[in-house]
Amino acid sequence: MAEKLRIIPLGGLGEIGKNMMALEYADDIIIVDCGVQFPEEGMLGVDLIIPDVSYLVERADRVRGILITHGHEDHIGALPFVLPQLPTDVFAPRLAHGMISAKLKERRASRGFTSTPIDPGVPYQFGQHFAARWFRVCHSIPDAMGIAINTPLGMVIHTGDFKIDHTPVDGRTIDLTALAKYGDDGVLLLLSDSTYAEVPGYTPSEQVVGEALDRAIGEAPGRVMVATFASLVSRVQQVVDAAERHGRKVSIVGRSMVDNVNVASDLGYLRLPPGILLPMHATRNLPPEQVVLLTTGSQGEPTSALVRIANEGHRDVKIMPGDTVVISATPIPGNELPVSRTIDNLLRQGARVLYDRIATVHVHGHASQEELKLVLSLVKPRYFVPVHGEYRHLNAHAQIAWDMGVGKDGIFVLEDGDVLELSRESAETVERINTGPIYLDGISRRDTQSPVLSQRRSLSKDGVVVVVVTIAQDSRAPTAQPLTVASGFMEEGETGQLFQELGEHLVTELSANGGPPPNNDELRRKVRETARSFIANATRRSPMIIPVVTEV
Repeated sequence: MAEKLRIIPLGGLGEIGKNMMALEYADDIIIVDCGVQFPEEGMLGVDLIIPDVSYLVERADRVRGILITHGHEDHIGALPFVLPQLPTDVFAPRLAHGMISAKLKERRASRGFTSTPIDPGVPYQFGQHFAARWFRVCHSIPDAMGIAINTPLGMVIHTGDFKIDHTPVDGRTIDLTALAKYGDDGVLLLLSDSTYAEVPGYTPSEQVVGEALDRAIGEAPGRVMVATFASLVSRVQQVVDAAERHGRKVSIVGRSMVDNVNVASDLGYLRLPPGILLPMHATRNLPPEQVVLLTTGSQGEPTSALVRIANEGHRDVKIMPGDTVVISATPIPGNELPVSRTIDNLLRQGARVLYDRIATVHVHGHASQEELKLVLSLVKPRYFVPVHGEYRHLNAHAQIAWDMGVGKDGIFVLEDGDVLELSRESAETVERINTGPIYLDGISRRDTQSPVLSQRRSLSKDGVVVVVVTIAQDSRAPTAQPLTVASGFMEEGETGQLFQELGEHLVTELSANGGPPPNNDELRRKVRETARSFIANATRRSPMIIPVVTEV
């Protein structure tokens, strides 16, 4: 029986973030990217979300490497958590390699792992059946790449995240010549970025942002704070360039941004004029109009520097009259509310705030419709799978390909876990594997079956009620009125009569039908169900009920 090429999305399809794609042929598996997703506001206590790699762990002896497209967190952030489960080699563009190396050293479990820097255009072999060459694309981080993968059935092109920018900050444009050549030679499958497939026209150049930042920094009467992604190295360069032109010094607030700036500077991807960077404490001796602060927090992350500043909880930075805050990012879907709250809090303290709705201080790093059309027309794939985006983005990209007549043998809108099999004659989705998200919660990992998150949501909504029932060890009869205490449920003055009546009701219920259940597990279950029903009827609320049984 002829072998088939299996395309297995483990993250990034039907969602924004945690991008990860596996390609499998015979005894060889390669993986493209290994990213994290940031928690939404309702995911209480969750630090990060990573892909479920159990499918790969079961086949770990067949995994030949993880191929990285670029250094953003949603493409490399899960490596410190995945590599201890799935020991394999990592291959990445040089800037991403530097960021990955720093990231792996931070976390004890992944300190023994390393990545290998790659160069575009150089072939790399992975097992018997896969070979790959990276090619340059434009994105909002230097050294972003797509990957051309040779398989026994034909060429697979993975664009990574990309846009077509003719004036990028680093001067390196997308390699359209390589894409055209691959298209002329014949491409079996195209996997292409869909994040902005709903947006007509072209994505503006990074040069537009550079001009807007230059104006904002040049015209600001006092300090300027610029918040952006820690890995958005091209934006950091634009801020540094503008600060230099206007005689300002730059200080970085936020450990992740400090780490990335150090790596990018050491590797030559960031040009830092001598003396431009100062530690935070040194800027206090300068007039405000000579200071630019670069900070994290553009997505309203609760522990980020900008949010702590907005909440007046930062140890070193307080908003002063005349401050200008520039938020150079677009909120990731789901983060709109915390970003809006951060902006409001900054405005309340008297800061002038510039963000994407009112100033061109950010352009996204993804291709709009006309750029997607150009790539589709150059590559001319036999099959097409839109990747990276929520379902509506994937669907919009598929519609573009359909309207263009591209991917005539099959356009597949997949989601995480859908397995696409390609043979020499056809392609079809054949099964769905488990790729449910894994929630990182401190040192714990939780899957979607864990009751902890639903319990936290319940606690956050209606609080907790603890019911203590005391029974005689020999007769198992209640020896006293049950004691009930609560937290986050109702005001203390509102619960006295309620809990008195609950205690009487419990004694009645436990004394009926032959007395309390014969074992404590059943007794706790009886107390929980009785208290839940009573409280729901009396208050129309559903707090978490914790029954406690003591024997005397």
